[in-house]
Amino acid sequence: MVGTSINDLPDVLLSNILAMVSDTRTRNSLSLVCRKFLSLERATRFSLSLRGNAQDLYGIPTCFRSVTHLDLSLVSPWGHVFLCSLPDPHLLAHRLRGLFPLVTSLTVYVRSSTTLQILARQWPGLRHVKLVRWHQRPQSAPGEDLAPIFEHCRSLSTLDLSEFYYWIEDIPPVLLANPLTAKSISKLNLMTTSCTDGFKSTDILTITEACPNLSQLLMACTFDPRYFGFVGDEPLSAIATNCPRLSLLHLADTSTMASVRGDPSADGFTPEDARISTAALIELFSGLPLLEDLLLDVAKNVRDSGPALEVLNTRCRKLRSLKLGQFHGICMAVGSRLDGIALCQGLESLSIKNCADLTDMGLIEIGRGCVRLSKFEVEGCKKITMKGLRTMVSLLKRTLVDVKISCCDNLHTIASLRALEPIQDRIRRVHVDCVWEGSGEDCELGNFNLVEVDELTSCSTDSLFEGENNGGYSRKRKRSKHSIDPDCSFSMESNGSELWKRWDRLEYLSLWIGVGDFLSPLQSAGLDDCPVLQEIQIKVEGDCRGRHKPMDTFGLNILGQYPQLTKMKLDCSDTIGYALTCPSGQMDLTLWERFFLNGIGSLGLTELDYWPPQDRSFNQRSLSHPAAGLLAECLTLRKLFIHGTAYEHFMNFLLNIPYLRDVQLRLDYYPAPENDMSTEMRAGSCSRFEAALNSRLIPD
Repeated sequence: MVGTSINDLPDVLLSNILAMVSDTRTRNSLSLVCRKFLSLERATRFSLSLRGNAQDLYGIPTCFRSVTHLDLSLVSPWGHVFLCSLPDPHLLAHRLRGLFPLVTSLTVYVRSSTTLQILARQWPGLRHVKLVRWHQRPQSAPGEDLAPIFEHCRSLSTLDLSEFYYWIEDIPPVLLANPLTAKSISKLNLMTTSCTDGFKSTDILTITEACPNLSQLLMACTFDPRYFGFVGDEPLSAIATNCPRLSLLHLADTSTMASVRGDPSADGFTPEDARISTAALIELFSGLPLLEDLLLDVAKNVRDSGPALEVLNTRCRKLRSLKLGQFHGICMAVGSRLDGIALCQGLESLSIKNCADLTDMGLIEIGRGCVRLSKFEVEGCKKITMKGLRTMVSLLKRTLVDVKISCCDNLHTIASLRALEPIQDRIRRVHVDCVWEGSGEDCELGNFNLVEVDELTSCSTDSLFEGENNGGYSRKRKRSKHSIDPDCSFSMESNGSELWKRWDRLEYLSLWIGVGDFLSPLQSAGLDDCPVLQEIQIKVEGDCRGRHKPMDTFGLNILGQYPQLTKMKLDCSDTIGYALTCPSGQMDLTLWERFFLNGIGSLGLTELDYWPPQDRSFNQRSLSHPAAGLLAECLTLRKLFIHGTAYEHFMNFLLNIPYLRDVQLRLDYYPAPENDMSTEMRAGSCSRFEAALNSRLIPD
């Protein structure tokens, strides 16, 4: 019809269309089309993260009255006591309540219990609460920090403390003091890295008895039998008995929650065994028929776990995600019969960590049995090689799109990437370790026959590498375009370049690299052609102390070959060196930050998260002068999070970035410094920088 436009569509239809758009910038662009789009976009915005200075009441938006999920954890000055920086903290609380009357989900930084005492009264109908605190817990009675939430929000359904610094003894008292609220909780996340001891056996019994209606439970526990109250058979049985409705269960030892990479050469066995029996595991799995997501990372040996894992297939039919740490004997791969974890045919995500006896045959059994896997992670498994992993990937090439390979002695960078070659044109997310050594004879493809499987029906694992039929079982093998003989042996030149294809759908790349190594070999390793790569995460780890002065650059400039790369996380938080304590003749972290960040300005990044290296003699991570100057060269940045401190005059370098709109200094590591030093992270310094940042005329 002539003259008909999108504005003629019914408001209900337009509202449904706008509600399907989740990207914030896209929604903001739509709201600029016309007044009708503006009103409908605001009416369909249900989630909002507020940023800006808490003192600027005039800056709070007034048009998002339909918001139900409100995030106040990013309000600046970040990490300071929210609300209490104002002369009248109740004024801001009432203002928020009036502008967002429908809030049922709240995320807030709680440095002091006063914050919750004020906010909890404003929204008594809160159902979902996430608390954030990286500063040390203030001295108070056990549970006093959490009491306002339990007292005022009787309909509380979700409590997330995964980023909240609390003590173990805070949880049981507040649950016991508020039994009605405790019974209403269905999702409880206590998996915080601030816990050094972890929940003990008695704590688990108390929590599960107080919250019988839990559907999700995440806890950091103590599985070490050398400690009093360690978690063994009894707590596992209590979880199944007290909380039979669980669909998600994550139990991890506190020692496994550190981000530090393990030792690839370790045999995988710990000196102590966990006190967890096969019978207890079977009882746990049998008592949780609704289980969909399970994580058990106990940091101590759980031997001969295969028979218990087989129960998951029969008793937990809905299980889709499984993560195991320090479990041995998960798949014995004897003959052609599937066993252990390979029987869990419904799995879509599988993570195996520190399994000492997992072999190539075990991987192949998993590939044959878990035919729906879209995500696979393997870490710290010494006995697996490129042959087994490549065969498994070939078996799962129709579904597998997310792979993580870390800390495996026989799987360095080139071997890992060659193992992924069968799904290279469809994989979306990859993590590999940048280990350039040992990339010679052991990864020459001509040294062995690689198995590429199109169909595998009742195949014996004993014959997978020999290309034989066994006992009447047969397989159909697909010949690669690079093969030169029927046995799928590959010929290649020394650099292996003719083997590689494009990573057509790779959107996310994660890398671990040791300090002092370079990113430059990444291109020759086979990751040179990633046309749609959007995000990269680089974790640098190691000890700089005693090393020679870095004479070259880390190699960030080679990432310019990825045309769509816009987001980066550069994590040097586990890079240890000298800052204020640098001895004479040693290299300080200033030189190393220059080494890491040199060339970052040549990338077209719009978002950057940067964790500076640390001097463990001081509980402080600070941005150096060279780092501030190099970050200021990123002229396309719109969002910059620095996970540490910085002097105010260093931050002023960033004002030269023309498109920069969102900057935060975040002390999100335990424990965050309590006292301000010089001009670092003071509220006044942050306020002055934000005022200067927002006063500029931003082109976009």
